[in-house]
Amino acid sequence: MKLYKPLLILLILLQSIFSWSQVNHATNNYFQISPRIGYDFPSYHNNMPYIDYNGGLEAGISVDYYWNWIGVGIDVDYIKNSPESIYPTNGLIDFDGSAFNSFNVTEDGITRLFYGIGPNFQYRNASRNFSAEFNSRIGLASIKGGRLTHEGSTANSTDVPLNFHAGYDVGSALTFKLQTRLTYFFNPNWGIHAGAYYMRHLNVTESIESGVSTGYHEFNDDQGALFLTQRSYRQREEPCDCDISSVGIFAGVTFKLNKHDKEECQVCDKYNLTVIARDKFTKELLPDTEVVLKDTDGNIVQTGTSNSYGAVVFNDIKKDDYTIEGKLYDVNLEGTTAVKNEFKANETLQKEIVYSDLNFILKGNAVVCNTTTALDGVSVILNNLTDAEQKNTITNIQGEFIFNVKQKATYSLRGKKANYFSQTETISTENYDRSTTLFVKLEVCLEEADCGKAIALKNILYDLDKYYIRADAEPELNRLVQFMKDNPGVRIEISSHTDSRGSNAYNKTLSQNRASAARDYIASQGIDANRVVGIGYGETRLLNRCADGIECSAAEHQINRRTEMKVICPK
Repeated sequence: MKLYKPLLILLILLQSIFSWSQVNHATNNYFQISPRIGYDFPSYHNNMPYIDYNGGLEAGISVDYYWNWIGVGIDVDYIKNSPESIYPTNGLIDFDGSAFNSFNVTEDGITRLFYGIGPNFQYRNASRNFSAEFNSRIGLASIKGGRLTHEGSTANSTDVPLNFHAGYDVGSALTFKLQTRLTYFFNPNWGIHAGAYYMRHLNVTESIESGVSTGYHEFNDDQGALFLTQRSYRQREEPCDCDISSVGIFAGVTFKLNKHDKEECQVCDKYNLTVIARDKFTKELLPDTEVVLKDTDGNIVQTGTSNSYGAVVFNDIKKDDYTIEGKLYDVNLEGTTAVKNEFKANETLQKEIVYSDLNFILKGNAVVCNTTTALDGVSVILNNLTDAEQKNTITNIQGEFIFNVKQKATYSLRGKKANYFSQTETISTENYDRSTTLFVKLEVCLEEADCGKAIALKNILYDLDKYYIRADAEPELNRLVQFMKDNPGVRIEISSHTDSRGSNAYNKTLSQNRASAARDYIASQGIDANRVVGIGYGETRLLNRCADGIECSAAEHQINRRTEMKVICPK
């Protein structure tokens, strides 16, 4: 009965708060109930040196009401601990010299029942499926039990009191509690939680039994034997007003009761919002735009990604004031607002957000050369040749990559993937008009450089009967240099081939000189010369029918005049 009235007062107070909140209709308000079970680790402060207190069961429930991130709640906790006598008995001898041959111990369990009220503070993530809470409570606790007696007997004596504590019988100890709790919600109505707490009961008065609160027999330690001292039974008639504290851990379930604005409507009005993402200059609709709907406090209400028509639809939202924000490939759009009086029941309000960035969006694909096979995991390097700026990204599973590129700039772009030989593409945005174009399309191809597989190098041209490296051949050889830097364990063969015109000996010598010149150029760019072998094959590896004595066109002979590279297979 001592607990009934305070607990009833707390419940009435919480119900009043909840009723008031229903009148105010706050958007993010909700009511939650969290039963739990755990383990308590106690610390009982008293004047008894020979009593320890063991941990035990903690069971409780929290009832909370939240206004967004702040709230109020009540806690009820039931805690069970047990005292343990640690009075030394091994080798214990009575003051008449007789050894103790039996002991009798009684240890009554202690129950604590706490009920308190206090404020809550919480963090909730954007999707509302996780919360981290901090709760503080102040209230009253009843503390009962804990009586302990420890007696010993010898052959020559009756029971001798060794250790005694009268325990506790407190009906309303002032108590405070600090608690933290992490909750994961599987759906809008229930989840699981885990947490920890610290609890402290202030000035808890010990019980008195026959005028005594605590007592224990003193003893002397003489070479391992413990001798009771005659007339040495220490007892306290004045009880200790000492604190009791404990920490605990727990886990449980949480039930959330979400409040609705219209409790009694049979068919509630529905409000919908469609957001269109559009480019400011081209008026183009923008798929893949991330759209965020926020309330007036800046809290995220819903998120979505625009479809192929540049639209995101938010259905069944509350009629309220909102801020609408968008982002396309890490560039913020010009947002807008939707105010409460614009919404009409069971209709869809339409709003538009605008991409106004002056830069272009480079949308590219990485593929295997001469195929449509996409390459994922390619590191794509974009170099601004105008401002000496470099950007990097990784292709997705569809081989796609995105860059924001400036107006009136020239860029080079290449891919990097182990054992692949990449094209280097050059693109100038001066060739595009931002008023008509937002997306610039580009494809970069990479050829798999399997060992022993020949890959033709383009634009390696020589003057007639010459073998020095012309300026227009350097970009292609630089691409080969970059491949070797990206794959430092690779050795390559660079080979030169001629057509069948001219003598075999002449063609052999000319092709060898050309291959050696290409090898020397690569070494001059910082590549170890031992990693490059230059071989001239002359006319011995023709790609078509144009051998000696066969009439062929100039175009057919051109096919055979080429420079190739291949990765040398490890031995």
